[in-house]
Amino acid sequence: MLNLALGGSRRPSILCIGAHCDDIEIGCGGTVLAMQRAYPGCRLHWFVLTSDPTRRDEALRAVRKFVRPEARGEVYIGELPDGHLPAHFSDVKARFQDVKRAVRPDLVFSHHALDRHQDHALISEVTWQTFRDHLIWEYEIPKYDGDLSTPNLYLPLPAPIARRKVSAIMKAFSSQSVKSWFTAENLLAMMRIRGLECRSPSGFAEAFHARKIQFGGTDVRVVRTRRRARRGERS
Repeated sequence: MLNLALGGSRRPSILCIGAHCDDIEIGCGGTVLAMQRAYPGCRLHWFVLTSDPTRRDEALRAVRKFVRPEARGEVYIGELPDGHLPAHFSDVKARFQDVKRAVRPDLVFSHHALDRHQDHALISEVTWQTFRDHLIWEYEIPKYDGDLSTPNLYLPLPAPIARRKVSAIMKAFSSQSVKSWFTAENLLAMMRIRGLECRSPSGFAEAFHARKIQFGGTDVRVVRTRRRARRGERS
C-alpha cells in the first residue's frame, strides 16, 4: 500500500507531533494504523505539547490504542497551557530540541501551516525550523474556523482502519464529548470527503500537505539500473 522507501528502510522511525492531546489521532490516526501494517518494524514516537492531568491520561490511553507495544518509541506529553503556546515560544523551542536529540525520524507528521488555531500554526512553524532536512507531512484538523484547503497527498484507508480510528478517538478522549464538533459522524465525514477526492476503493482516506518530497540520487540510480536490466532481458 505504501511504496515510499522511508529512510531506505523497512523499519522507519516516524515522529508524530501535536499541539493538543487528540490532534495526532484526528489528523493522522488512520495513517498511523496503516503504516504499522505496511512497515511492521516501524518505530512510532509521540510528541504532544499541551495537557492537564485528565488530558494526559487520555493521551496515554490513545497511544496504547493506536500504537502496538513493539512499535512504541518515545512518548512525550507536555504540560504547557492549551491555547497559549505562542506565549511560551521559548519553552516550545526547547522541547522540540529535546525531541530532536532523542529521535532521528525518517518521517514527521505535524500540523498544517495554514491552520488558523494559534497553537497549531506555531507547532507547524517550529516543526519546520527544527526538522529542516526531513520528510514532513502536514495533517489537517477540521474545526469551526473553516480553514481546510486543498491537500496534495492522499492516503486511501481500508474501511476497517477508518472506523477503528474513529472508535479509538471516541473512547480515548471522553472529556471532549461536550464539544459540538466531537462526533463520530464528523470524523468519518472528513475521511469520506478525502476518500472521494482520491477515488479511494473503500471510500475513506486521510490527506496531507507535503511541501517537499525529495527522492535521493541513490534511489534514482537503482531505478535506472533496473530499467537497463529489463531492456537487456528483452534484447
